[in-house]
Amino acid sequence: MIAIATPKNQQKQTEGEQKITFEQFLKIYPEYGHYELIDGELIEIFEMAFTRNHDDVGEFIDRRFYREVERLALNYVIKRAVPIRSIDQSGNERGRVPDVSVIDATSWRSNRSDYKGFGDKIQLAVEVVSTNWEDDYVDKFEEYQRIGISEYWIVDYLAIASREFLGNPKIPTVFVNLLDEKGKYQTTKFIGDDKINSRTFPELDLTAAQILNI
Repeated sequence: MIAIATPKNQQKQTEGEQKITFEQFLKIYPEYGHYELIDGELIEIFEMAFTRNHDDVGEFIDRRFYREVERLALNYVIKRAVPIRSIDQSGNERGRVPDVSVIDATSWRSNRSDYKGFGDKIQLAVEVVSTNWEDDYVDKFEEYQRIGISEYWIVDYLAIASREFLGNPKIPTVFVNLLDEKGKYQTTKFIGDDKINSRTFPELDLTAAQILNI
Protein backbone atom coordinates (compact mmCIF):
# COMPACT_ATOMS: atom_id res chain seq x y z
CA MET A 1 0.00 0.00 0.00
CA ILE A 2 1.30 3.46 -0.92
CA ALA A 3 0.32 6.36 1.29
CA ILE A 4 -0.69 9.66 -0.23
CA ALA A 5 -0.60 12.51 2.28
CA THR A 6 -0.82 16.29 2.28
CA PRO A 7 1.51 18.70 4.10
CA LYS A 8 -1.24 19.98 6.39
CA ASN A 9 -2.50 16.55 7.30
CA GLN A 10 0.53 14.30 7.19
CA GLN A 11 0.50 11.17 9.28
CA LYS A 12 3.28 8.69 9.82
CA GLN A 13 3.05 5.59 7.72
CA THR A 14 1.30 2.81 9.54
CA GLU A 15 2.63 -0.70 9.72
CA GLY A 16 2.18 -2.43 6.39
CA GLU A 17 2.53 0.74 4.32
CA GLN A 18 5.55 0.48 2.03
CA LYS A 19 7.88 3.38 1.44
CA ILE A 20 8.32 4.02 -2.25
CA THR A 21 11.54 4.62 -4.16
CA PHE A 22 12.20 7.40 -6.63
CA GLU A 23 11.73 4.98 -9.54
CA GLN A 24 8.34 3.91 -8.16
CA PHE A 25 7.49 7.58 -7.63
CA LEU A 26 8.00 8.24 -11.34
CA LYS A 27 5.89 5.26 -12.36
CA ILE A 28 2.88 6.21 -10.23
CA TYR A 29 3.14 9.98 -10.61
CA PRO A 30 -0.45 11.15 -11.15
CA GLU A 31 -1.46 12.76 -14.42
CA TYR A 32 -3.01 15.72 -12.61
CA GLY A 33 -1.91 17.65 -9.54
CA HIS A 34 1.49 18.40 -8.04
CA TYR A 35 3.34 15.84 -5.97
CA GLU A 36 6.72 15.28 -4.38
CA LEU A 37 8.32 12.23 -2.80
CA ILE A 38 8.97 12.95 0.88
CA ASP A 39 10.01 10.30 3.40
CA GLY A 40 8.90 7.51 1.12
CA GLU A 41 5.43 8.96 0.57
CA LEU A 42 3.75 10.60 -2.40
CA ILE A 43 2.83 14.04 -1.05
CA GLU A 44 0.31 16.29 -2.77
CA ILE A 45 1.42 19.88 -2.40
CA PHE A 46 -1.67 22.05 -2.41
CA GLU A 47 0.46 25.19 -2.14
CA MET A 48 1.66 24.33 -5.62
CA ALA A 49 -1.74 25.25 -7.04
CA PHE A 50 0.08 28.34 -8.11
CA THR A 51 -1.25 31.76 -8.99
CA ARG A 52 -1.06 33.07 -12.53
CA ASN A 53 1.66 35.47 -11.37
CA HIS A 54 3.73 32.55 -10.07
CA ASP A 55 3.32 30.68 -13.35
CA ASP A 56 4.19 33.79 -15.39
CA VAL A 57 7.45 34.21 -13.47
CA GLY A 58 8.45 30.60 -14.09
CA GLU A 59 7.49 30.79 -17.74
CA PHE A 60 9.45 34.03 -18.25
CA ILE A 61 12.62 32.45 -16.84
CA ASP A 62 12.04 29.33 -18.91
CA ARG A 63 11.82 31.40 -22.12
CA ARG A 64 14.89 33.48 -21.35
CA PHE A 65 16.93 30.36 -20.66
CA TYR A 66 15.62 28.74 -23.85
CA ARG A 67 16.58 31.79 -25.91
CA GLU A 68 20.10 31.63 -24.49
CA VAL A 69 20.42 27.94 -25.29
CA GLU A 70 19.27 28.59 -28.85
CA ARG A 71 21.44 31.68 -29.31
CA LEU A 72 24.65 30.01 -28.17
CA ALA A 73 23.82 26.43 -29.26
CA LEU A 74 24.34 25.17 -25.71
CA ASN A 75 23.96 21.48 -24.90
CA TYR A 76 21.04 21.96 -22.50
CA VAL A 77 17.31 21.34 -22.47
CA ILE A 78 14.98 23.55 -20.43
CA LYS A 79 12.09 21.82 -18.67
CA ARG A 80 9.16 22.85 -16.48
CA ALA A 81 7.86 20.68 -13.61
CA VAL A 82 10.12 17.67 -14.16
CA PRO A 83 10.54 15.45 -11.06
CA ILE A 84 14.20 15.10 -10.09
CA ARG A 85 15.91 12.86 -7.56
CA SER A 86 17.40 14.43 -4.43
CA ILE A 87 18.74 13.11 -1.12
CA ASP A 88 17.78 14.31 2.37
CA GLN A 89 20.20 14.64 5.29
CA SER A 90 19.45 11.05 6.37
CA GLY A 91 20.39 9.69 2.96
CA ASN A 92 16.80 8.98 1.88
CA GLU A 93 15.64 9.53 -1.70
CA ARG A 94 13.32 12.42 -2.37
CA GLY A 95 11.51 13.49 -5.51
CA ARG A 96 11.46 17.24 -6.06
CA VAL A 97 9.85 19.24 -8.86
CA PRO A 98 11.70 22.51 -9.62
CA ASP A 99 9.75 25.20 -11.41
CA VAL A 100 12.46 25.30 -14.08
CA SER A 101 15.25 22.77 -14.67
CA VAL A 102 18.29 23.10 -16.92
CA ILE A 103 19.47 19.62 -17.89
CA ASP A 104 22.37 18.29 -19.94
CA ALA A 105 20.80 17.50 -23.32
CA THR A 106 22.88 14.39 -23.93
CA SER A 107 21.81 12.86 -20.61
CA TRP A 108 18.16 13.81 -21.12
CA ARG A 109 18.02 12.34 -24.62
CA SER A 110 19.97 9.17 -23.80
CA ASN A 111 16.71 7.30 -23.22
CA ARG A 112 13.71 9.10 -24.63
CA SER A 113 11.36 6.22 -23.82
CA ASP A 114 12.10 6.62 -20.11
CA TYR A 115 9.74 8.30 -17.65
CA LYS A 116 9.59 12.08 -17.64
CA GLY A 117 11.42 12.33 -14.31
CA PHE A 118 15.19 12.61 -14.16
CA GLY A 119 17.40 10.68 -11.76
CA ASP A 120 20.75 12.23 -12.72
CA LYS A 121 22.11 15.52 -11.44
CA ILE A 122 20.80 18.57 -13.29
CA GLN A 123 22.79 21.71 -14.05
CA LEU A 124 20.48 24.40 -12.69
CA ALA A 125 17.26 24.43 -10.65
CA VAL A 126 14.88 27.37 -10.22
CA GLU A 127 12.29 27.55 -7.46
CA VAL A 128 9.70 30.33 -7.56
CA VAL A 129 8.73 30.89 -3.95
CA SER A 130 5.17 30.32 -2.76
CA THR A 131 3.58 29.93 0.68
CA ASN A 132 5.72 26.91 1.56
CA TRP A 133 8.81 29.11 1.26
CA GLU A 134 10.87 27.22 3.86
CA ASP A 135 11.04 24.25 1.48
CA ASP A 136 12.89 26.41 -1.05
CA TYR A 137 15.14 28.31 1.37
CA VAL A 138 16.02 25.42 3.71
CA ASP A 139 15.11 21.87 2.63
CA LYS A 140 15.68 22.16 -1.11
CA PHE A 141 18.73 24.37 -0.57
CA GLU A 142 20.35 21.60 1.49
CA GLU A 143 19.21 18.80 -0.83
CA TYR A 144 20.32 20.49 -4.05
CA GLN A 145 23.65 21.33 -2.45
CA ARG A 146 24.04 17.74 -1.27
CA ILE A 147 23.50 16.22 -4.72
CA GLY A 148 25.77 18.78 -6.39
CA ILE A 149 23.45 20.93 -8.49
CA SER A 150 25.89 23.59 -9.68
CA GLU A 151 23.44 26.49 -9.67
CA TYR A 152 20.21 27.05 -7.74
CA TRP A 153 17.95 30.10 -8.07
CA ILE A 154 15.39 31.10 -5.46
CA VAL A 155 12.99 33.67 -6.91
CA ASP A 156 11.04 35.37 -4.12
CA TYR A 157 8.89 37.71 -6.21
CA LEU A 158 6.48 38.40 -3.33
CA ALA A 159 9.17 38.84 -0.66
CA ILE A 160 7.35 36.16 1.30
CA ALA A 161 10.25 34.65 3.28
CA SER A 162 11.36 35.86 6.69
CA ARG A 163 13.62 38.86 7.31
CA GLU A 164 16.41 36.41 8.11
CA PHE A 165 16.71 35.85 4.38
CA LEU A 166 15.30 39.04 2.85
CA GLY A 167 16.49 41.63 5.33
CA ASN A 168 14.48 44.56 6.68
CA PRO A 169 12.53 45.90 4.92
CA LYS A 170 11.63 42.81 2.95
CA ILE A 171 11.84 43.36 -0.80
CA PRO A 172 11.46 40.97 -3.74
CA THR A 173 14.77 39.24 -4.41
CA VAL A 174 16.43 36.70 -6.69
CA PHE A 175 18.98 34.53 -4.89
CA VAL A 176 21.60 32.77 -7.02
CA ASN A 177 23.41 29.98 -5.19
CA LEU A 178 26.60 28.71 -6.83
CA LEU A 179 28.39 25.57 -5.71
CA ASP A 180 32.00 26.25 -4.66
CA GLU A 181 35.01 23.94 -4.77
CA LYS A 182 34.07 22.54 -1.34
CA GLY A 183 30.58 21.61 -2.48
CA LYS A 184 28.87 24.45 -0.59
CA TYR A 185 26.55 27.08 -2.00
CA GLN A 186 27.74 30.67 -2.06
CA THR A 187 24.73 32.97 -2.27
CA THR A 188 24.38 36.31 -4.06
CA LYS A 189 21.25 38.46 -3.75
CA PHE A 190 19.93 40.42 -6.74
CA ILE A 191 17.31 43.16 -6.49
CA GLY A 192 16.01 45.95 -8.72
CA ASP A 193 18.26 46.69 -11.67
CA ASP A 194 21.03 44.33 -10.54
CA LYS A 195 22.19 42.22 -13.46
CA ILE A 196 22.04 38.55 -12.57
CA ASN A 197 25.29 36.60 -12.73
CA SER A 198 24.80 33.01 -13.86
CA ARG A 199 27.47 30.33 -14.11
CA THR A 200 25.35 28.29 -16.53
CA PHE A 201 24.52 31.28 -18.75
CA PRO A 202 27.47 33.68 -18.35
CA GLU A 203 26.25 35.95 -21.17
CA LEU A 204 22.68 36.20 -19.86
CA ASP A 205 21.43 39.78 -20.09
CA LEU A 206 18.77 39.80 -17.39
CA THR A 207 18.06 41.92 -14.34
CA ALA A 208 16.25 41.00 -11.16
CA ALA A 209 13.55 43.58 -11.92
CA GLN A 210 12.77 41.98 -15.28
CA ILE A 211 11.92 38.76 -13.46
CA LEU A 212 10.35 40.20 -10.31
CA ASN A 213 8.08 42.68 -12.10
CA ILE A 214 6.47 40.20 -14.48
